[in-house]
Amino acid sequence: MTDGSIARAASYFDQSKERSGPLAWYAQSTAKVKRVFWTCSAAWALDAMDGFVYQYLIPILIAAFGMSLAEAGTIASANYFASAIGGWAGGWLSDRFGRARMLQITILWFSFFSFLSGFAQSYEQLLVIRVLQGLGFGAEWAVGAVLLGEMIAPQHRGKALGTVHSGAAIGSGLAALLAGPFVALFPPEWGWRVVFWVGLSPALLIFFVRRNGDDSEIYRAAKDKASKVSILAIFHPRILKITALASLLALGAQGAGYAVSNYLTTFLQTERGLSASVAGVYVLFNSVGGFMGFIVNAYLSDRVGRRMIFRLFGIGFILAVTFYLYAPLGSSAWTLLPAGIVYGFFQFGIYASFGPYFSELFPTEIRANGQSFAYNFGRASTFIFIQGVALVALIAPLSVAMMLMGIAGVSCAIVATFLLPETAGRDLATVGQKD
Repeated sequence: MTDGSIARAASYFDQSKERSGPLAWYAQSTAKVKRVFWTCSAAWALDAMDGFVYQYLIPILIAAFGMSLAEAGTIASANYFASAIGGWAGGWLSDRFGRARMLQITILWFSFFSFLSGFAQSYEQLLVIRVLQGLGFGAEWAVGAVLLGEMIAPQHRGKALGTVHSGAAIGSGLAALLAGPFVALFPPEWGWRVVFWVGLSPALLIFFVRRNGDDSEIYRAAKDKASKVSILAIFHPRILKITALASLLALGAQGAGYAVSNYLTTFLQTERGLSASVAGVYVLFNSVGGFMGFIVNAYLSDRVGRRMIFRLFGIGFILAVTFYLYAPLGSSAWTLLPAGIVYGFFQFGIYASFGPYFSELFPTEIRANGQSFAYNFGRASTFIFIQGVALVALIAPLSVAMMLMGIAGVSCAIVATFLLPETAGRDLATVGQKD
């Protein structure tokens, strides 16, 4: 660490609290860092909750609006494409006007339109509302990751941001509770509406973000320069390679996961003989493994490096998927649930290093712009792998199609890691000066 990075780290960590152990970084953090950490963690969990809850409510919404499964899928796809656009725009605005301010705006935005979803009266209205909701949904993660990442000491960045990302597994569990037992407490015509109205709750988090006081010293030093940078700066020849390879990494890692996870319930029904309801419960248990995967990744990436952790989790994902799809597990909960937990460990866990790695790849004046573009480009483009499974399944068993697309996605991610630099422990203030 340079003298500058040591001084900046000291401003966010209480050096008088000498601790050791896995939580030493948190114990030594100042009250400000802890507040931002919990705010970003809660925001990401609730953001993920709202994204998953729509998926879990699809059968109810089909009945409520008389729409087809294809129309329900169109709403989901439109939401993801909107999140890609909103995420990129939100990242750029975060570079121009401040991380904390945009975090407040994005939280309030997606919370309001989640709430508004509960008032939809037709398929067309719900489609428009979910597109608008997606604009804020896509931006919140990147803005929060950059805000916290610029406060954390380099040697702890993976731990902090990886732990924040574990909120996605919690959000998935909360969504399942809302779309399952909670919605059953109300009459059918009201239950799904109440679930969407609960989506307003994240708006309370804006009171824990200080618009003018929570931006890091690193960002403040670069703010004047950042305010003059074009949204297209991430495609400048000097940075284009990083942008392209980070996007490939995001596409590969997310594409591999979606290629398998989007068809898991179908696989369990057609090739394992489970009912739709039981298959849904089995898949839900994958989130348990996912939470553990996030935490393990978060702590290992600071030790073994960002590139190596992507490779390890990518290879682990392929091995876990192969076992889950082809091992003679039958349809018993005693075999499928443990296998699903291991699969979820790698499928979800690989995401934990996106925050720290992408924060360390881009200079401060375009950090949120580059990070949000790469991550959201990858998420929006995963339809390539999702549709690839459907096409291959026309001439081969579904399990084969899932396996092939999963391998293709992981291959893209691993290739990207060999072409990108290692960044673990990097001082963010120096990014771009010597690359």
